[in-house]
Amino acid sequence: MSSGNGRRDYSLTGKENQRAQDRGLVTTEWYTSPIPRQRMKELMKRKDGPAIRDTIILFVLLIAAGILAYYSWGTWWAVPAFFIYGTLYASPGDSRWHECGHGTAFKTPWMNEVVYQIASFMVLRSATPWRWSHTRHHSDTYIVGRDPEIFMERPPIWRILIMEILHLYGGPKEIKRFFLHCLGKVDSTENEYIPQSERPKTYLEARIYLLILAAVIGLSIYQMSFLPLMFIGLPTFYGTLLMLLFGLSQHLGLHEDVLDHRLNTRTVYLNPLFRFLYWNMNYHVEHHMFPMVPYHALPALHKDMQADCPKPCSSLGAALKEVMIALVKQGKDPSYTIVKPLPSTARPYYYGPAKMPEAKDTKSTETNPAMSGGMTHGA
Repeated sequence: MSSGNGRRDYSLTGKENQRAQDRGLVTTEWYTSPIPRQRMKELMKRKDGPAIRDTIILFVLLIAAGILAYYSWGTWWAVPAFFIYGTLYASPGDSRWHECGHGTAFKTPWMNEVVYQIASFMVLRSATPWRWSHTRHHSDTYIVGRDPEIFMERPPIWRILIMEILHLYGGPKEIKRFFLHCLGKVDSTENEYIPQSERPKTYLEARIYLLILAAVIGLSIYQMSFLPLMFIGLPTFYGTLLMLLFGLSQHLGLHEDVLDHRLNTRTVYLNPLFRFLYWNMNYHVEHHMFPMVPYHALPALHKDMQADCPKPCSSLGAALKEVMIALVKQGKDPSYTIVKPLPSTARPYYYGPAKMPEAKDTKSTETNPAMSGGMTHGA
């Protein structure tokens, strides 16, 4: 279903939502790779140790980078110092938000919740709405009209991508939502997935976020300096480059409207530093297919699934090259889709119950929203 200018309607309130339901793409079974039940129980085992260790390391690094940035303020050394601080603030903030939102990072529930709330503020995302948004993203991954987290439409809107280098598209939208939530309202998109029972919590979180931001702004005005905002608030904008690059690698260029994560999700091999910052979310096919597996078990799950999945991208650079080529081609032909060949040991791709359009390119270029118990493996 396309709009008058040839674009599909990616909103959750348009005709594509009903079309997805009519095609049998909603509340249905997704493909899952064959993993023995006992092995899956082992992989799903939660632990506090790895997440406590990683959280301590992250905040030690963040504090060290903050001290370096503070003492470099007023010199040109502040530019690389704050770049490091902002990257350590925003990119791991995003991955910690993500994993703790699933409720799988720690074994102890309150630890997940504390880190989730802190990370949500760090990346300026309303904690409760985004918990439900991400639930929908997992249950309807890249189903047009259903998934609120589709990164880019087809054909791509390059202005949005450029703006997101400094989070100037999504960031202001979230702050606008904070003010809307403070007034006891949600927007039309959020109205599709936030239950009424969760809205008071949404409003309270927004008021707390804005009070913190107001205090930091007030301190900056009192000191006649941007320095306080450089530590809280602005890092979400100037430190998001690595977070953006990670996000671009997840789904873009691949299929929409299918029920097989091997078709719409990308696994990428990363170096140890990037894996730490990203908390193993580079194993993205594995995570989407089995979201109840904690981040520290994803490398092991990847090995168990290799025989049933396409070859991962060899690096972040290789993944981004693949994505950019696809986006350029989709600018001319929105139906252009990457389909990666499966190994001979794999089961065939599952496109879903409805007849799917043939891909233009078959050549390889290489009910509880905590997601700890609210989704099946196929979600």
